[in-house]
Amino acid sequence: MKYVVQFCFFVVFGLNACKEVKKTNDEVTELKQEVVYDSFGAKISLDGAITSEALLSKFKMMKAGDSINVKFTSIVKDVCSKKGCWMKLPLVDGAETMVRFKDYGFFVPLDSKGREVVLNGKAFIKETSVKELQHYAEDAGKTKEEIAKITKSKIEYTFEADGVLMERKM
Repeated sequence: MKYVVQFCFFVVFGLNACKEVKKTNDEVTELKQEVVYDSFGAKISLDGAITSEALLSKFKMMKAGDSINVKFTSIVKDVCSKKGCWMKLPLVDGAETMVRFKDYGFFVPLDSKGREVVLNGKAFIKETSVKELQHYAEDAGKTKEEIAKITKSKIEYTFEADGVLMERKM
């Protein structure tokens, strides 16, 4: 009899230990929403960040030389392939902002493309020279032919970030 009780105990225990744990859709969604960020530059939080669409609206109300302090979110479209010393972020309707880092004080990973970012800093309108545009194209790994096609200066939506939170690559 003693052995029958022990056998039943082990069978019940074994079956419970091996059963598959199922997650509900709510639990899976919660896990997906749990994003880990790496911090670069000044320490910032996620609080108060506006969308890239809202930033574009603010840019459209500005003229060359104007600046505003703002925190916004976007996805990295392009990054300096040599040092990570600048990024391009999409806004809306094909517009983008060129991001540099305050006092050249920090860089972002070279594999940042496609990651979500939250940036804090100063947004302003700038006219970028042909020489500078060609330099950025070279940093981005563009061909000599592509670089040679850059012949006009460009009015740009520019951002100087003092702090960046970047979605950690898993």
